[in-house]
Amino acid sequence: MMEWIRNGAAALFFAAAALGAAPAAHAASAAEIDAKVDIALNALLADSAAARAISEDAIAVLVFPDIVKAGFGIGGQFGEGALRKGGVTTGYYNMASASFGFQIGAQSYSQVLFFMTEDALAALDKVRGFELGADASVAVAAQGMGVDVNTNTVRDPVVAFVFGQKGLMGGVTVDGSKITKINP
Repeated sequence: MMEWIRNGAAALFFAAAALGAAPAAHAASAAEIDAKVDIALNALLADSAAARAISEDAIAVLVFPDIVKAGFGIGGQFGEGALRKGGVTTGYYNMASASFGFQIGAQSYSQVLFFMTEDALAALDKVRGFELGADASVAVAAQGMGVDVNTNTVRDPVVAFVFGQKGLMGGVTVDGSKITKINP
């Protein structure tokens, strides 16, 4: 029991030290977010026939070009992105989540959410924020998978593509992430 307490205290100490040593967060401007969104969305559509097929019938697309996830016992992730409807940015959002458990490492990745129904898109701007996995059923489509993904095979209201992972942390999930509208 004492060893568990010592290990927990050490984990909290290292997490606090890492947070204290991290540079102050800097919110990106709308122009910076849009530029990164263009790059990420173009890369996904160029590399994935499945994403191109889904995009043809999507009502809107929410792109988070650079989500950073880190954890050492206590973890979290954060990213900023833009909602595009008809190719035009209609709003800016951030995605954040926190977690606790056996985890260690850090990674960054891009995530694109294709909204396939008006109801799912309307849920995005709820006052309390949109929670993936709670407010909408989300299908996660892995890049490079060996099946044809199109609107006949994927009927979920939101289809997520996660790509460009860099770093040393196992697994990426979209459940439990909270998306909130921002004004950069």
